[in-house]
Amino acid sequence: MTGAAVVPPCAAAPALCYSDAMNEPSSAATTIPSLADDARRLCQALLRMDTTNPPGNERVCAEYLAESLAEVGYLPQLLEGAPNRTNLVVRHRGTGKLPPLLLTAHLDVVEADPTKWRRPPFSGDEFEGCLWGRGAIDMKNMAAMCTAIMRRLAITRTVLDRDIIFAAVADEEAGCDLGSRFLVEQHRSLVEAEYAIGEAGGFSLHLGDTTFYPVQVAEKGFCWIRARVTGEPGHGSLPRHDSAVTRLGEALAALGRTSLPVHPTSYMADFVDAVRARQPALLQPLVRLLGRPHLLARVARLVPGASIARSFSALLSNTAAATVVRAGNKTNVIPGLAEFEIDGRTLPGQTDDDLLRELRAVLGPDVELTVMKSAPPIVTEPVASPLFDLIKHEVEHREPGAVVVPYLIPGFTDAKYFTQTGARWYGFSPVKIDKGSGIKFADMFHGHDERIPVAGLAWGVEVLDAVVRGISTSR
Repeated sequence: MTGAAVVPPCAAAPALCYSDAMNEPSSAATTIPSLADDARRLCQALLRMDTTNPPGNERVCAEYLAESLAEVGYLPQLLEGAPNRTNLVVRHRGTGKLPPLLLTAHLDVVEADPTKWRRPPFSGDEFEGCLWGRGAIDMKNMAAMCTAIMRRLAITRTVLDRDIIFAAVADEEAGCDLGSRFLVEQHRSLVEAEYAIGEAGGFSLHLGDTTFYPVQVAEKGFCWIRARVTGEPGHGSLPRHDSAVTRLGEALAALGRTSLPVHPTSYMADFVDAVRARQPALLQPLVRLLGRPHLLARVARLVPGASIARSFSALLSNTAAATVVRAGNKTNVIPGLAEFEIDGRTLPGQTDDDLLRELRAVLGPDVELTVMKSAPPIVTEPVASPLFDLIKHEVEHREPGAVVVPYLIPGFTDAKYFTQTGARWYGFSPVKIDKGSGIKFADMFHGHDERIPVAGLAWGVEVLDAVVRGISTSR
């Protein structure tokens, strides 16, 4: 990436001029609230900051977190890939016996329609036992938890055997260019680590009588495609049955009706097998179908709940969703060009070319396909590690009967770039969601009424803190 800029010294008020990260606690900062109270306060404040991307404007959040970290003696760095697209990096120095651990969260959020929400999406209201706001789950909660943990490490003068790096980044919702990609390509030494902990996992998933906590160890790639149809232009008073607009509509309908071919993966098989072991009556058919790929697409019908069914379906194949449509600019002119954009996602083991081949089989040769932007799938191999084992121990210790399982997610995260430094990525942004709460984690991502239980946030920060300290102490 070119044209990147670092926030210059004293570009803002003197209190916001930060240099290379250190961790010598301020003598004035002697006490801080409990982890739970600190995380709640930080999360509520972040939810009140509108960082909808575009345009992002993550600087307001980055500066707020920088002030909170400076208060306990850190010297955070603010780094910008473009004006006001601010990233924060801070480091708690360890003994160096072990390589660093990276904690990360993105500060940008997707748009929210306030007319569809029960509470204003940037209010941060505490209502019905939850903090409400865009980003409550995706993922200002993680930024708040990480900041609270870093503050506690500083004020208690905790000496660990690893450096703990916290990177709060911009632009994840638009593809990471000004956030994790910018940091990896322009400031790699600041974020290099053995392990990275970010989204998307660690949430309560209730299936039958068992609560599962998925931990992301793999994610699909993304392939954003422009589909273009051309035809003869003409006057609107003389309809053409073969116009570009009509043929585009036919292509959209074909794509919407079609499920792409199923590609079983070990990540999906391992997850379903772990679930089945505890819910055989409900999920036995899922595992049986893993050996019968031509029937596997029916798995979703066996899963209770529309949101869970959609999630399962997206993990069985490459996917392609039409998201943007363009054609014409004058009512009385039949345009000679019509196009739509496709959000394509590729499974581990699949490539952009594989997805394009599957799309051409659906759309036909007359639809021109061009890749606009893409990134490959990411996997953590092998899944087993001291960090995964510790996550499993801490969660299952705090919630007896719960089961931690490795998981493939259908979306993408900052893992796309932070893993390029060699870090092993685990999606673990823990939050406890009670079974009877009416909150479905999958519906919170980019959905209306996004919110996080206050008690679940408190539970999550305690678990994450234990994991950070445990993995950073030599055995």
